[in-house]
Amino acid sequence: MVTALAPIVIALMSLALRLINLSRPKGYVFDEVYYVDGARDFLKFGVEVSADQPEFIVHPPVGKWLIALGMQIFGDNEFGWRFATAIVGTLTILLFARFVHVLFFSPVLTAMGAALMAMDGMMLVHSRTALLDLFLTFFVLLAVYFWHQEHHWYAAIAIGLAMGTKWSALYFLFAIGTISLYRSFTSHSGKQIIRPSLIRFTQYGLLPVAIYISTWSGWFASARGWDRQWSSNPFASWWHYHAEMLGFHTGLTEQHSYQANPWSWLIMARPTSFFYESPQGCESKNCAQEVLAIGTPILWWIGTIAIVIVLGFWLRSVALKRFECVPSIVILGMSTGYLPWFFFQERTVFTFYAVIFEPFVILAIIYCAKLLLNSSLAPGTSISIVGGLIVLVFLNFIYFLPLFTGEVIDYSEWLKRMWFSSWI
Repeated sequence: MVTALAPIVIALMSLALRLINLSRPKGYVFDEVYYVDGARDFLKFGVEVSADQPEFIVHPPVGKWLIALGMQIFGDNEFGWRFATAIVGTLTILLFARFVHVLFFSPVLTAMGAALMAMDGMMLVHSRTALLDLFLTFFVLLAVYFWHQEHHWYAAIAIGLAMGTKWSALYFLFAIGTISLYRSFTSHSGKQIIRPSLIRFTQYGLLPVAIYISTWSGWFASARGWDRQWSSNPFASWWHYHAEMLGFHTGLTEQHSYQANPWSWLIMARPTSFFYESPQGCESKNCAQEVLAIGTPILWWIGTIAIVIVLGFWLRSVALKRFECVPSIVILGMSTGYLPWFFFQERTVFTFYAVIFEPFVILAIIYCAKLLLNSSLAPGTSISIVGGLIVLVFLNFIYFLPLFTGEVIDYSEWLKRMWFSSWI
């Protein structure tokens, strides 16, 4: 009973950690300036504008509408800006715990999944910052969960909302749509193949696109949106606008001091500093205040090893033509959430994008923990190893907590946490 309630208790504690001092730091953190401004425009005009002129915006509306919801409830202030991500971050922990339960049917592993998700710094930083990536992560995870449960209509809606947050969700749509169609083809023959294949095409070809288009309803309803008057045909204008957005994303090569090649994301070689100040008048002579978008280092280093192990088990299952569910889901998440970034070597990208595949990294850890607990090692030994690693992650999380929450600390304490020069 205690382990069954553990994910709920963990989620409530995580919610408190997200909401306490949510207004810290004051002012905009990193790219909040763009998304909060967009949310503000949505509340006022239903579309993003700059003064009285159309504004060129490069991300779809869903995430900014969610930010706007928090602002509508709590006002145009730091707490209002970040409230939606705090809630969605907590829901992501619960959703992930539910997914782990469905995959393993183990209260212990379910609680472990919730705990590891709650103890990740990157997830916490995103939950306390009004950016779009956490909304993307939630909708993608929801889509994969429904897809695994074969609730395909719900999965299609979730992936449509993910696309309406950031285009990165397209890779997940392509993957689960292709797999679903393949399964439909291989499980039916003759005329029996037509109806289920049409249903799958509708679910993963038409419905997500319809959902995505509907997220632009404010742009269609307004005459003030970017490119809205480019053509007398609103869909032609919308298509032209999207071509310009694509041009922006593929041509984004401007150098940034915190850009990081995707190869370094898993090991957190170059985390993104969202905010840094040296406050005056603090208790110490020299103080530092930073919001560092870094995953809890030990968690991600363990996760990197776990990914390699899971890849080995997946390759073995492929060679033996034997389907293994969890390794396949981990590989699905990594190949669609992580691998595509390697094809954009010239593009300016950041480590904090890794939050989209974080659930699959933690899922790999859970899978390896299950292997260890079911191994030939003495039960006490395997439990001690798994428990020891969880305690190690917890201590590491607590140690870096001031950098996750923007707490003002002594400069020497901040410097101690800069384990590598690339973190500065």
